[in-house]
Amino acid sequence: MNRFKTPMGEIEITILGHASLVIKWAGKNIFVDPYSEVADYSLQPKADLVLLTHHHYDHLDNEALRHIIATDTVFVTNQGCKEHLPHANVLIQGDKFNYHDVGIEAVYAYNIVNKNDDGKPFHPRGEGNGYILDFGGYRVYIAGDTEDIPEMRHLGEIDLAFMPKNLPYTMSDPMFVKAVEMVMPKRLFAYHYFELDVPKLKAMLPRGVELMNK
Repeated sequence: MNRFKTPMGEIEITILGHASLVIKWAGKNIFVDPYSEVADYSLQPKADLVLLTHHHYDHLDNEALRHIIATDTVFVTNQGCKEHLPHANVLIQGDKFNYHDVGIEAVYAYNIVNKNDDGKPFHPRGEGNGYILDFGGYRVYIAGDTEDIPEMRHLGEIDLAFMPKNLPYTMSDPMFVKAVEMVMPKRLFAYHYFELDVPKLKAMLPRGVELMNK
């Protein structure tokens, strides 16, 4: 568990594995991409808010969701999740949603280089979301499944970022470093990785960015 101070109070963030996070804030449990292969969700609290970046099985996982959904759970998703979750609040890139005064903005997350055998990107532009959560000016970037895309240059100031690093679906080490150079978060977690050489990655990152992985 990692704790961070924001103008709206402390947030506690736990990386459960893969792309799955739980953010605890003001008595609320905010889950990101819950995935039952990496955690036992029967042991997790009920979700007040669930953010889903896209509809792939390791991000939209009904087995995980069935343990944490309550009657008043709020969902914020991309369009691809709407068929499975008809009551979800769907955001496309640039859309915003207010959750108890926490601002949630959908941003782009997609592949340019990495593609399926048919030549189509694993994650086409406009399909999946990343999200920026704004806790009274403290901005948390959850990148989703993405490469180092040009839109990252325009995210604004980011206090804390979660950025993926795995091939072939997201980023190589050099892609990851380029993405970090564009975003320049104050603090950073690599997530959604298969393996991670922390000392090597730290040596590659720009000065002023603190990699929080141990």
